[in-house]
Amino acid sequence: MQLSPLRLRLLVISLLSVSFLGALDHTVVSTSLATIAGDLGALEQMSWVVVGYTLSSTVLLPVIGKLGDAIGPRRVFLTSLVVFLVASALCGFAASMPWLIVARVLQGMASAGIQLMSQTIIAHVTTPRERPRHMAVIGAAFPIAILIGPVVGGLITEYWGWPWIFWINIPIGAAALALAVFAIPHIEGAAVRRFDAAGALTFTMALVALVLAVSWVADPDAAAAAAVAFVVALISFAAFAVVELRAAEPMLPPSLLRNRTIAAGLALSAIIGIGLFSVTAYLPTYFQMAYRTSVTVSGLVPIATVLGMLVSNLATGFLASRSGRYRVFAIGGTALAALGLLIMSILPVGLPLWVPMAVMFGVGVGTGAFMSLIIAVVQSAVPRTELGTVTAAVNLVRQVGATVTTALIGGVVAVGVAALLPATIDAATLTPAIVHGAPAAVQAEVAAIYTAVFSPVFLGLAIAYGIGLIAAVLLPAGTLSAERAVRVDAEPLTA
Repeated sequence: MQLSPLRLRLLVISLLSVSFLGALDHTVVSTSLATIAGDLGALEQMSWVVVGYTLSSTVLLPVIGKLGDAIGPRRVFLTSLVVFLVASALCGFAASMPWLIVARVLQGMASAGIQLMSQTIIAHVTTPRERPRHMAVIGAAFPIAILIGPVVGGLITEYWGWPWIFWINIPIGAAALALAVFAIPHIEGAAVRRFDAAGALTFTMALVALVLAVSWVADPDAAAAAAVAFVVALISFAAFAVVELRAAEPMLPPSLLRNRTIAAGLALSAIIGIGLFSVTAYLPTYFQMAYRTSVTVSGLVPIATVLGMLVSNLATGFLASRSGRYRVFAIGGTALAALGLLIMSILPVGLPLWVPMAVMFGVGVGTGAFMSLIIAVVQSAVPRTELGTVTAAVNLVRQVGATVTTALIGGVVAVGVAALLPATIDAATLTPAIVHGAPAAVQAEVAAIYTAVFSPVFLGLAIAYGIGLIAAVLLPAGTLSAERAVRVDAEPLTA
């Protein structure tokens, strides 16, 4: 049964609110980490507050996707939201760093269920033609969280104390939960003969090992641990492949990759993580060193990038819902982003800051053109019994691509800068403040070094988007159907 317009609006508001909370917890903690670590007396464990959240929210995606297909996305969403609120309370009450890390892992697991089931629920209650518009609205949560998360985290920490960056989730989340109980309809799960426990275990082991390996790869002291983790990841991925080929109900069915729409969609989603999400964190450092800007001014470039992504994501979602066409946005978006990153790789030092800002705004526009749209397109290529699974796969390749490429870029920058700096400058202690206080000749030399190191990085990302352009061209042409292929019970779940 089709939802009434009012109930659909309430549903979207509820899903957007909760998705925003989950996305915000990726970004709001960054400006508070030093304060948290100092209060809890565990500076050496600080990074695990972020890594634990990211790791848990990534590795559980395929498991949660399969679970949503099996028992229905409504149950998984509501359960995840309750766990998220409990974990947020535990984070705020943390009296030690291990306590906080465990609570953040739990919060990350719940966040994966929130984000994934939001997209799956929208797919169940809307037609393929309607999905891009609603998916774009929910997808706007992530770029908005990137824009305001660090500022909100800093303000809350400064005026209320760091526990409130977690406790603020509770009243907002509770209101969204009350709305969700009414607005989300009951959606029957598929009959699953046997849950793929072996696939879930081997895949989780593989992803945990891979994420840990790329997290350690740039640390010389952890080189041996990174090598072991890479070996464990390879063995686990091989075991997972064998398990999936033999499983009666595989967690990630190999047959999905034989569908051209799904294969191209997965490639495009991975390109977003590899080509843009990975480099955003390094843009401020690049501009502080190469363009000699202040910390505050250097943040304008990633803001311009994310703003372009946000505007384009919303615009293309509404346009695709109106026309039903999607391929043109993927082709145009990948081409624009590839061109922008190619220009970034050849920009000379000394240009006004508005030039790279405009270029990276274009990269954001190109990425946003298919960021949420591709999820709706891939969902249209599978039956309702596999919506959770395929949505999980799209999100998974994006997050793994971003995680792996972020670590690789960090290693390239660290090694490249250290190799090119003169012996009189210690790369380990080099900061923007030191560079800005140095003689003009030293500033120019450091700027040239950072430009030389980042130029091949931008070129490599441009090539990644070029591969994405090929995937977009291979995406089958057509229009999204305006007919409803799925029936849902409009009454909320009572048991």
